[in-house]
Amino acid sequence: MSASVRGRHSLRRLKLPPNPKVRVGIAIFVFFALLALLGPFVVQNVMGLSPSDVDTTRAMELPSAEHLLGTTATGEDVFAQLVVGSRISLLVGLVAGVITTTLSVLVGVAGGYLGGRADSFLTAATNVCLVIPGMPLLIIVASYVQGRGGWLTVALVIGLTAWPWGARQKRAQTLSLRHRDFVSAAEMTGESRWGVITRELIPSLAPIISVSFLGAVVGSMFADAGLSFMGLGNINITSWGSMLYWAQNAGALTRGAWWWFVPPGACIALIGVAAGLINFGIDEISNPRLRKPSKEVRARARAARLHAAAGGPAAKAAAGKPAPVQEAAS
Repeated sequence: MSASVRGRHSLRRLKLPPNPKVRVGIAIFVFFALLALLGPFVVQNVMGLSPSDVDTTRAMELPSAEHLLGTTATGEDVFAQLVVGSRISLLVGLVAGVITTTLSVLVGVAGGYLGGRADSFLTAATNVCLVIPGMPLLIIVASYVQGRGGWLTVALVIGLTAWPWGARQKRAQTLSLRHRDFVSAAEMTGESRWGVITRELIPSLAPIISVSFLGAVVGSMFADAGLSFMGLGNINITSWGSMLYWAQNAGALTRGAWWWFVPPGACIALIGVAAGLINFGIDEISNPRLRKPSKEVRARARAARLHAAAGGPAAKAAAGKPAPVQEAAS
């Protein structure tokens, strides 16, 4: 068999079955990514709307053809704020997620593989950070840097305070892999420690890293919305969190202005649902026991059961049921 044919057969074996949960989750993420990339341009240049235009004569209007999601207490268009604010919220989530995942991978994998004093030092640093409550620490740091930067400062604060749990998880997974045969083989061939970490361990932990990255992105978006809702973020920048802050300050809930606070909350919830679907799909792909049998396999099992029910002892034995023992004639 030629090398090209062997390569095609290997690709077929590596090809994973399509997972509808992953497809739906990726579709939701792609929708919001396109909304953040193209939405502000369309809203401001094509539709002629601005998230900061004030018109007190049209305050608290219901959704209509002119204002798709109604207006705020000062007459600002809620739809324009929702679309423009999606870019800031997604940027904060992505940047903070990258920082959190990078730190957790470096600290967890390096400590789990190196062992010795390096592991003791990194584990002690992780445990100290775990002892400190995350949300109060985030509130203190955010209040200290409040007004000293834009969305990037908020993303840095969130990313630098949310990595310890991920590092603890990845260290435990690395400890289970450090004595595997493929790691020992790489060490025997003269691979450096950094090479073993980057070429052997991190690729083996790819499913766990991807799941933790998605969780970090969604958690960072929740944290950003929570900080903005409490007035600790930069509320002068249009984001989903600042929309919730101004809606709460204006009493939108008591005034029945659902169109002001429901859309940003629903968008954050949808992104959380997308991350959950992708996580479940990755679990099913990486763990064959969680996969649902295909239609062909289910059809074969159904046909075998019908054949066993209609046949005699031989068919039942073929279906996995023992045939009854007949007594020998005396």
